[in-house]
Amino acid sequence: MTGYSRSPQILKAGIVLLDPTSFQPQRIVVLQYNPDQLTRTLQVQSVTGEGGDRSEPLRLKGPPVETFKLEAEIDATDQLEFPDVAANATAVDVGIFPQLAMMESLISPGSDQIDASEKLLLSGAIEIAPMEAPMALFVWSAQRVVPVRVTEFSATEEAFDITLNPTRARVSLGLRVLTTNDFSLGHRGAAFFMGYLRNKEALARRATNGSLDQLGLKGV
Repeated sequence: MTGYSRSPQILKAGIVLLDPTSFQPQRIVVLQYNPDQLTRTLQVQSVTGEGGDRSEPLRLKGPPVETFKLEAEIDATDQLEFPDVAANATAVDVGIFPQLAMMESLISPGSDQIDASEKLLLSGAIEIAPMEAPMALFVWSAQRVVPVRVTEFSATEEAFDITLNPTRARVSLGLRVLTTNDFSLGHRGAAFFMGYLRNKEALARRATNGSLDQLGLKGV
């Protein structure tokens, strides 16, 4: 036995949290199972529309507003089946609470940030800047690495152990793509979006071009 396997490695989807100043990875949220579906919605940002300028119907104000919706599964059943294995100790002790807590951290400021803001208030600070969250990069293969904001989070806990620790859950996530319109000039986040956009353009150039004959037309 050499341990060699012909089975290809299945890559995982996930979210990389970057420090908002240094842009170094702080945490990496890897989905336990890749979702069966990924719903994408793109809302066109055209100049025309309600009250828009109808003299320029082909002009766009910017990139479309793109959103993702997905459902992730978290399950500790396999770990609980072998409670004596050291690697499964966390699941035996607290179920999937750690995974849920890590995913919830995507939409909540840290306790240290809240403490710091309260101390500023107590010291008489007149103005306090809103707490800044890490930059989130949604990763779905090397072809889709894009900055996002979590807009929706819900968790359905479906099974519990004898001490009521959740052991299986489904988490629904709504993500909104952050574009160049969301960042200041020169911001690293805008560069991430431009890389995502350029990659989509490169993929589009690889698509087979149709012909007018296929549409039953001789010319336009």
